[in-house]
Amino acid sequence: MSFQKLSINQFRNIESTSLTFHPKVNLIIGDNGSGKSSLLEAIYLLGLGRSFRTHLTNRVIQHEQPHFTLYSEINFQERAFPIGLQKSRNGETILKIDGQLVKKLASLTQYVPMQLITPESYTLLSGSPKNRRAYLDWGVFYHDPHFYHNWARIKRLLKQRNAALKQCNAYKELEVWDNELCALSEQISSQRAKYFAELQPLIIQTMAEFLPEFTIESNFFCGWDEKNKPLAQYLFDNFQRDKQLGYTSIGPQKADLKLKINKLPVDDVLSRGQLKLLVYALRLAQGLFLNTIDNKQCVFLIDDFSSELDKSKQAILAKHIIDSKAQVFISAISMNNIDDLFTQERSLFHVKQGKFTVER
Repeated sequence: MSFQKLSINQFRNIESTSLTFHPKVNLIIGDNGSGKSSLLEAIYLLGLGRSFRTHLTNRVIQHEQPHFTLYSEINFQERAFPIGLQKSRNGETILKIDGQLVKKLASLTQYVPMQLITPESYTLLSGSPKNRRAYLDWGVFYHDPHFYHNWARIKRLLKQRNAALKQCNAYKELEVWDNELCALSEQISSQRAKYFAELQPLIIQTMAEFLPEFTIESNFFCGWDEKNKPLAQYLFDNFQRDKQLGYTSIGPQKADLKLKINKLPVDDVLSRGQLKLLVYALRLAQGLFLNTIDNKQCVFLIDDFSSELDKSKQAILAKHIIDSKAQVFISAISMNNIDDLFTQERSLFHVKQGKFTVER
């Protein structure tokens, strides 16, 4: 699973370009604002159906143009597999996968598993539990084929339950939702816990290489204290509180991945640069797991490779990227240091004001 070709039209500051990629390492070099991140954003859109920089389509479409168009060919199941996406200012979206019109952008996720690391990636650890849930669910989605159905059903049930909370007067009016919610919650929590248990040795291994000076504990929290009482009892006991809040305050939607050093949250102990290293370790562990356990290939997008990393840490990161055997797109302002780290066969792109040149 990798990107072979990509054509971009009227996207950000990229008027028009067609690029052919290396199946492993692709380096994108250019000044800030030149179009490096725009290229990564276009690839990300074709992998997940959304941007990592904005949710407003008009900000992505080039100035005074009616729409942007992205077309790629990916290596999927040992053949060239075409994907095309067009988004217009009027809100119209056209998605074609292997020549067929597809309505749901979420359909893209099944073709190219993708991991993104940006200078702001440390928020995975310092931000909301929602970020860490998304990290965990990304892996479970590709590992367990039944996970998506359970996850989608729980989202619908919670929406229905939250709406009912605002109208009902007694708990018994919620039982129709809670009976199914509890059963599905047990399933999805079991799927998450099983995946994390299998992933954890790789996390420990990569964390030790990136941050050997720290002992970092990682634990999965399912969203309620299972040892204290079952979820059904929590939902019953919390009825009045949830009714006042207007939403369900406990359950799998509150799951978290907790990482601590000496019983303190990692973001209380580590610097921003160290948090970024830890994010690299977590993302790379997932990519390695996907490759070795699930026999699927992950694509890594790394924006601003050298940001806040010293030379020794850059070397460790480069080694892990190469060893992962994944396709990777790395942006940087200059070739300083990077040239020595990625000496194997690769593709090198220079970008200036949205125009790309390829160094052979």
